[in-house]
Amino acid sequence: MTRPRLSLLPAILIALGLIVTAAVPGSARQSMDSSHTDRSGDPAGLQSPAYCLAIHDIGRIGFTMSNWGRFGTGALSPLVDCVTEERAPDAEYPIGSGTNYLYIGGLWIGGVRDGDTLVSTAVDRFNFAREFNPEPSPFGDITRRTRIFDPTEPEPDDIVSEQDFVARYSDTLTFGNPYPSFDEVDGRPHEPLGVEVTQRSYMWSFGYADDFIIMEFEVRNVGDDVLKDVFFGFYMDHDISTFRFSTGPQIGDQDAKPTEGGDDDVTGFIHSYPREREGCGWEDTLLMAWAADADGDVIGNGFEVPNVTGLRWLQEPKNGEFLSYNWYVQSFYPNLDFGPQKRENFRRFASGGLGSPLGDKERYFLMSNGEIDYDQPFHFGLDQLDPEWIYMENRRQAIFLSQGDDIQYILSVGPKLLPPGASFTVPVAFVGGEGFHTYSRNLMWNIRNAYRPERYYSFLDFDEFVQNAVWASWVYDNPGVDTDGDGYFGKSQICVYDSVLENGEWIATVADTVFYEGDGEPDLRAASPPPPPKVWVEPALMGLRVRWNGQDSENSEDIFSGLNDFEGYKVYMARDSRETSFSLVSTYDRENYDKFVYNPNLQPEPDFQLRDRPYTLEELRCLYGRGSDPCNDSLWDPLWYTPMSPYVHPDFPDSAFYFKPHEFNVHEFGQSTGIRKVYPNAREPIPPLTDDDFTEDGLLKYYEYEYIIDELLPTVPYYVSVTAFDFGSPAEGLAPLETSRTLTAVEAYPAGTSDQLGDELPDVYIYPNPYRIDDDYIGKGYEGRNPRFFIPDRLRRIHFVNLPLRCTVRIFSLDGDLIREFEHDKSASDPTAHHNEWNLISRNTQMIVSGIYYWSVEDHETGRVQTGKLVVIL
Repeated sequence: MTRPRLSLLPAILIALGLIVTAAVPGSARQSMDSSHTDRSGDPAGLQSPAYCLAIHDIGRIGFTMSNWGRFGTGALSPLVDCVTEERAPDAEYPIGSGTNYLYIGGLWIGGVRDGDTLVSTAVDRFNFAREFNPEPSPFGDITRRTRIFDPTEPEPDDIVSEQDFVARYSDTLTFGNPYPSFDEVDGRPHEPLGVEVTQRSYMWSFGYADDFIIMEFEVRNVGDDVLKDVFFGFYMDHDISTFRFSTGPQIGDQDAKPTEGGDDDVTGFIHSYPREREGCGWEDTLLMAWAADADGDVIGNGFEVPNVTGLRWLQEPKNGEFLSYNWYVQSFYPNLDFGPQKRENFRRFASGGLGSPLGDKERYFLMSNGEIDYDQPFHFGLDQLDPEWIYMENRRQAIFLSQGDDIQYILSVGPKLLPPGASFTVPVAFVGGEGFHTYSRNLMWNIRNAYRPERYYSFLDFDEFVQNAVWASWVYDNPGVDTDGDGYFGKSQICVYDSVLENGEWIATVADTVFYEGDGEPDLRAASPPPPPKVWVEPALMGLRVRWNGQDSENSEDIFSGLNDFEGYKVYMARDSRETSFSLVSTYDRENYDKFVYNPNLQPEPDFQLRDRPYTLEELRCLYGRGSDPCNDSLWDPLWYTPMSPYVHPDFPDSAFYFKPHEFNVHEFGQSTGIRKVYPNAREPIPPLTDDDFTEDGLLKYYEYEYIIDELLPTVPYYVSVTAFDFGSPAEGLAPLETSRTLTAVEAYPAGTSDQLGDELPDVYIYPNPYRIDDDYIGKGYEGRNPRFFIPDRLRRIHFVNLPLRCTVRIFSLDGDLIREFEHDKSASDPTAHHNEWNLISRNTQMIVSGIYYWSVEDHETGRVQTGKLVVIL
């Protein structure tokens, strides 16, 4: 991606060390020296900051966080997670789609220190500069935590989500900064505010919570000066694009090429959005900036990038604070460098234009001007005599802007007062929504050919995006929960479902209080499915045995209802590891029934409504069975009652309801379901327990299950997963929750166990051989089955089969040069005990070339060495 840059010379000179960084004022220098000193006393100048990327990937958005205030990578060349070494995505949404919804984003913090207006930025047009830096390792390392824990271990109590990242960095490193910056307007190197940021980010895999990442930024004044009028903000450059990858032998920066860059994006701001529940309405405050491709990159009648993403504030401004949202397009040419400005705030920047800010003072102006810019598609419709906004004289450029451009925006909040040692916390959520574009010719017919922005918006669907943003807010600040005990439970609406007229006044007879926003104090609690079971997969000849223990799954309580809401298990199988690739092969769910009650006041028309948890058959018989002992009325069947023939309670003739099975009621082990109990005679775990109640793994036998999958191909990998799910919460509008299919996914080859293969393993063989670049190995299942963020050179595979449990695999060139060596060390119970793969990458991380290669396998136990040839045609 080629980007115009302004005033690069000072920054380049600094990067080359040709400009000496100026001295830092005493207070900032003092904090710099203390916060970037190694614990052993060595100054940070002798050690590099521990720069690191960490990938949020447990939900549906692949999102890259850093420990220097930046998210996204802002680069086409691959960058990787510093721990997992997976390629870092740029807000890939959904994961595995190859569609990226962020080029780069990062923090801006501005304020006034001792009369000097300063802004520290994690990113701007000079993407290589870093004004925030972590400490050297290990103090600057990113902390990674998860709620996905071993059920035999105690659950940690300091973890928020299924994937927590915590980083700490400051703006105080000037001397020795490997990525220095320069203020183009003031003509000086970066002047720090003296702040330290603790960054916490959280992600979940649950169905309602997997389309957002919640981030908290705690900003602390680590200097000696009072920081006045502090504004906190984010710079965002989405550059929404679709990536397609070459299948040839290229490597490096040819791995991925965007079909379209970020020059056709649109952005806008949603202050609030109308919501309703059972005919009762209110306005949800969102405070959310969004960005999308202007037309979704139309392909046929569909779209390549049909979704929308954005940033939402999770707390409303208070104590005189306000929001600012400013978008702009950057250009070398002043008349094209433009961003909306109110007439009362008019300011021409040092670039000569009205868009791109240069230097700390201009950046601070954008952060603190209090403007909420109009949505970009409405730009061309601005009237020349508009009393509020500056008019763009270049009408050709104005229509181009309205139909998409390379847009950046600043979303900020303030002012705040920050004395030495004081801190404040800003919570935001990066949110995605699918199905935003609904009409492939929308941009053409409603912006380009005929300018009708209102009609253009009528074909944009914000509903899922807004719903995900609401869920992010509810997880951060639970509605109806008085967190700080001050008697305030959050914003609410009294919803009247029925009323009577008495003495000329309508009196509510059926009403409910619906809380739709929290009390302003963070909770960070998410309704979650039952914990996933512990899963083992044992290979068999042409099949797999799936075994799991649900001791934890079946005995957990929902954090909101306090109920044990476990409902059942589902067994899935796939040929690759993507969530959408898994197919259901078997299920078990408890026998229970949903009760649908007739609501005459339901809008738009009366109907039956589910508002309660499911009931067991025993509960229903006790409630509605016949005779003097209804609980033992074994003939009573809830399925007698239907919408056409509901149950009418004899004591309450206005009350009518019917029943439906919750899920499939597949509950008879080995009969209605292929799932079986491993220990069918194991007693229910009622204390006192004995050793006979436990498996060799220390888990209760009563919760041990198995499922056999047969008639599988032994030469391709299969991914098997077992999930646990609950029965949801209809009263809260929460559908049943199921653990992610990827959480317990196990890769296995149905090639038999060590016991089945015997003491003498068959000879090692490899496939495909020869390896041909023009063959469809992805289609055959030999490779490309685990496309994490689409890394094409990592998709290629040569498979080694019948490997000893402990051995060394080597690949040599025809001249005898070592190309690659790796260890195979697995236990007999591992589902890939006798299988391994090579991705055709050399030990120098380069793709190999066409030719003839030798391979050898050295058995560590017997010393036996097996050899063979491999032909590669690329």
